[in-house]
Amino acid sequence: MGGGHHHHNPEADPKEDQDLVAMQKARIPLAFRDTCGHLLIKLNECRRETFFNPNACGHERHTYEECGYYAYLQRVEAKKQEDRLSPKD
Repeated sequence: MGGGHHHHNPEADPKEDQDLVAMQKARIPLAFRDTCGHLLIKLNECRRETFFNPNACGHERHTYEECGYYAYLQRVEAKKQEDRLSPKD
């Protein structure tokens, strides 16, 4: 019931300027080197340290998924602005 009581986590903000060398060293696949890749490095480190325990790394996983959601919202807003600025046929 209710829901929507979410507090913004600044740690989960997508970053445009990523450390590509760090992602390469962490062996992040190219498909995941996006605006949330910096969080995937931390998540994968936690996963390896806990031997991929599904009950561990909850905070890191939530932060990574939240970043993906914020990135999605940014893309939606960019598309809306693009549609408003484009001439109608």
